[in-house]
Order: sequence, then structure tokens, then C-alpha cells
Amino acid sequence: MDHAVTAAQFSWNDARRWLDGLPGGAGLNIAYEAVDRHLLHGRGDKVAIRWIGKSGERQEFTYTDLAQATNQFANALHDLGVMPGERVFVLMGRLPELYVAVLGALKARCVVTPLFSAFGPEPIVTRAEMGDARVLVTTPELYQRKIRDVRERLPGLKHVIVVGAAPSDEPGVHPWGVLVSPASTRYTIGHTDPESMALLHFTSGTTGRPKGAVHVHEAVLAHVVTGRYALDLHDDDVFWCTADPGWVTGTSYGIIAPLVCGVTNVVVEAEFDPQTWYGVLERERITVWYTAPTAIRMMMKLGAEALQGVDLSALRFMASVGEPLNPEAVVWGLKAFGRPFHDNWWQTETGGIMVSNYAAMDIKPGSMGKPLPGITAAVVRRLADGHVEPIEAPDVDGELALKTPWPSMMRGYLHEDERYRKCFADGWYLTGDLAHRDADGYYWFVGRADDVIKSAGHLIGPFEVESALMEHPAVAEAGVIGIPDPMAGEVVKAFVALKPGFEAGETLRRELLGHARKRLGAAVAPKQIEFRDNLPKTRSGKIMRRLLKARELGLPEGDLSTLESDEKKGAP
Repeated sequence: MDHAVTAAQFSWNDARRWLDGLPGGAGLNIAYEAVDRHLLHGRGDKVAIRWIGKSGERQEFTYTDLAQATNQFANALHDLGVMPGERVFVLMGRLPELYVAVLGALKARCVVTPLFSAFGPEPIVTRAEMGDARVLVTTPELYQRKIRDVRERLPGLKHVIVVGAAPSDEPGVHPWGVLVSPASTRYTIGHTDPESMALLHFTSGTTGRPKGAVHVHEAVLAHVVTGRYALDLHDDDVFWCTADPGWVTGTSYGIIAPLVCGVTNVVVEAEFDPQTWYGVLERERITVWYTAPTAIRMMMKLGAEALQGVDLSALRFMASVGEPLNPEAVVWGLKAFGRPFHDNWWQTETGGIMVSNYAAMDIKPGSMGKPLPGITAAVVRRLADGHVEPIEAPDVDGELALKTPWPSMMRGYLHEDERYRKCFADGWYLTGDLAHRDADGYYWFVGRADDVIKSAGHLIGPFEVESALMEHPAVAEAGVIGIPDPMAGEVVKAFVALKPGFEAGETLRRELLGHARKRLGAAVAPKQIEFRDNLPKTRSGKIMRRLLKARELGLPEGDLSTLESDEKKGAP
């Protein structure tokens, strides 16, 4: 598509033609758009979900199969007395029942919160308390390890549905096979107000408790538009999103968007392993692949040689999200896969992709791309009186802002109205991310507002420094922070993890410092480099700069519920 022409002609009202709406004008329901409407359009026999288990077992659900299975789950909730608007939490790995539960609960007009299965008991309890969980869907093993001993702290949790054998002597614990499997496969979705709450996604703040971002059924309009435009989904595509549904990407683009677009959605239970993933791409004839920078960097560690002999002729489009994609990863994609990774940008709060490198665009490696049709973006500066002012000049850093509203915009932070209001000014949603826009209209990520380093009058974005360091052949990952300096205010310190075959030491440290100075200039380059075996990352793969800084300076670490468990055990 021509971005400028499409953006100029686009309207959200016109885009509604891609959706059906509930029969008889009964509103808009995400699950109906993702599943049931396809039966009316002759796609009932098409494979909706192809599930691949850890041991290689396979299971396929046609759209008709999925409609019937989700109807059974909606009926099971009704039989338990669960009412529309009540909260259904889902805690499990990527099993078929997860997808059935999420969509079935949406049919029942419940509010769905997917939780990452690697969470420990405390993050689960915190979110379940905040979200007033009434139903939890999980597995026997996760129930025994993470729920049983803390259940008395959740008096509002009336029902636990266990996928497998459940303890027979515990009240309110129901085996899936007893409760869901016998339920009727017929279900009529009730009237669903498009503005009614559908999804509650928790996102960690730098301090304190996580934030609960509220999303509504109307968000499905953004899911179908972004699926078509940003991920280039066509009717005959075989799509694979590697994100876990415990995160917003895994829900929006691992469940909703591909199904709303009517494609075949591949679900892989196993965690990241390059050879396994390459096998999936080849064997399943994946055509569109949506993954994360952390996985791309891990593949880069192994080198393009690992792909020799792998038939990727079906693969036509690759996209990345989660954190900015370093330019060298885009270039590596061309070398290794014969096509680039298309980076895009969005947040839990935005509910869907907002800025993207589209299939028809020339990619500028390192850029987020251009705003989605229907989205107006700007770079703004905050004024002392609380207002904001758009920055018209190109290549000037400011805060990335989006003109409100759009269909998938969060409608609130749960129980935190004031915190929500602070995200908006003068009709703009203020993202908290710093960026600049070049003369061609491409947006470039600089860093989180609270990550930016102020050194001797310079504002330094950590992403730029990290990307320069990663251009060096020894560097696998880099995390950059500012540390106090009596003369400059702050100086740049980099934490670096090396690729296999490279040895940390003073010689390599000096080489990296020289490389960075040559690439960035003395004012921006790091003054210190520290080698680490691994860097602290969230479970979704983002390097936690604020945790690097907290541990370096002895500051409070804040919410660690999304920290990878192996990082909790070791450095830093």
C-alpha cells in the first residue's frame, strides 16, 4: 500500500465493513468476530488453530470446532452462575484450552485477564486481588504449586477450573472434563456494548503495584485493521506469533487479530529454542511471523549458519515487537532469512500496533516506521502549565504522543483514575516514550522518558548507545544507564553480554569503548563498560534498564514480578 494515500483515505467507520457485528444489531463482541462470523462466510472448515505440543503432538481446530468449544466454555460459566462483567483469569502455558477459555469467556461477556504461567504466587495474588478474580482457569500442576496455598487470600475467587485431574475434596475446584466437556455446543452471545470491558491487562510500573489497563470490545476494530495493515495478513496466510498470551502481544496478536482476520494461527507450546523454531517455520510453512527482539538477538548469537538447509520459501513477512529492534538485527534478517524484520511500536495501553514498518515501505533500519492509518502521531514537548506543544521540526527529540481516541485505546487504569488522567493532555495520549520524527515521516525511538541520560547538557537515548555497541561482533546484548557524575551530572555506563567465543577483559573493554566513541562521539559514548553473563530482562524479553540502575545505585528495585526467574537468582 502507499502509506500516505491509504492514511489520507482511511476512516475507522469505513473499516467497520471488515467486521460483522452481532446478529440483529446486538452490539460488538470480540469472540464473535474472531470465531463465529467465519462460519457464516463459509470458512467453518478452515483450520483456525494448529497447536504443536512440546513433544511434537499436534491438534487442529477448524473455525467450526473452535465455535463449538468456546460455546461449551461460555455455557460452563453460565452453569456456575458467573455473570457478564465478572473477571475470568487464565493461568497456563500455551495449551488449546487457554484459547478456548479466553474466547469462551469473551462470549459470556466476562472480563478476561491472561496471566503468564511462570509468575510466582505473589504476582498472581496481587493481580487477582486488584482485578477481583472470580474464576481462574489453570492446570493441576500450576494449581498445586502456585494457587492452593494462597487461595485463602482470594475470598472473591469462587471457582477454579482445572485442565486435567482436579482435587476432588476442594470446594469450587472443577475438572475441565467434568464441567466444560459435557456442556452444550450451542450458545447465543448476549447484547454486547462495544464500550463494555473485555480485557484487563496488567503492566508493571517502575515502582509499586502493577497497573491494570482496561480494554473494551471495540478494540477488535483496531485488531483487524492492524492485522491487515501492520502484519500484512491475507486470507490464506499461516501465521505464527511467538508471544505468550500472558502478555498483551500474545493476546492481541497471538489470539484475536489472526482469528479476526480469518487466517490459520499456529500455536507452539515449547519455549524458545532456535532449532525447534526453525523447524516450525519450515514444517508448518509459516508465511507471516511475529516475534521479539530478544529472540532475534539469540538467533543472531548462533549465526546465519544455523539456517543452512532450512526451507523458508513460504515465509514472506517477518515482524518484531517488544522493544526497539536494533538496526543490525534488521540487516541480519536480510542476511539470514533473505528478508528484513519489520519493527513496530505499541504499548499495553494502546491495545494494538500504532507505528509500523509496512510491507510496502522502504525500511530504515532502527526506525519504528510510520503511524498506522487512523492514527495521528506527533512528537511533543510538555509545557510548565500542563499543556503540550507539538514539535514541527524534524529530528528533534520529544515525547511521542497519539491523538485520541482510537478503538483499542485503554479506557482506564483499574481503580486509578488520577493516574489515567495524567496520561492525557490537550487531546493527546502521552506515551512516556521519547522519539523523534525524520524529514520523511519515520519515527525513531530514543528511550523511555525516565531512561534518558542527561550528561553535560546532552540528552542521550540509551537505545542509540546500545545499538552502536551491538554493531561490534563480540556483543550479544547491551543495556545502558546513566550514573551520577560530579562534573557532567550523569555519564553513560554500559552493561554488555558477549557472544560465545569472546572473552571479557580489559583488552576487549578498551576496544568496545573505542568502537563506541568512533560511532557516537565522545559526548555520547559510554565512559564505563561492565561485562555480564546475562542482563536482567522481563519475561517478555525487554532489558530492564531501571533495574540495572537501581542495583548499580542501591535504589529501590520496584515491581519485580515480570523479571525472568533466572535473573532473580544471579547477577546483577
